[in-house]
Amino acid sequence: MMVIRFVLGRQGGFSMKEIGFFPSFIESYFIALGVLLGGSLIGGLAAFLTGQPLLTAVYRLSTLLRIWAIVAAIGGTFDAVYSFEKGLFDGATIDLVKQFLLILSALGGAQTGALIINWLTQEYLS
Repeated sequence: MMVIRFVLGRQGGFSMKEIGFFPSFIESYFIALGVLLGGSLIGGLAAFLTGQPLLTAVYRLSTLLRIWAIVAAIGGTFDAVYSFEKGLFDGATIDLVKQFLLILSALGGAQTGALIINWLTQEYLS
């Protein structure tokens, strides 16, 4: 699996740059963490402005945003499905393992964000 990032060059033009697996692994974790924390806190601000209880709305949003944080972190679902297909049917098991680890990293980031929100709001998991 190859991850390509568009980078702004010195002359102002964009160029493509391939990044390795380990930076993608770390990015996947922090993207999921950021989507969950940012979405929950900004959504809680919107709930506060509309007269709803702030901490309850933040906690509720954190439970609703988990799957979307994972999807955003792995770069969409079609790329993940293509990597799994390539790993299963073309015998590229290393791509299958890398994609599994990226999803696991995104799951960890989403879980960390949910725990932070749980600590902030003092809500109990049921």
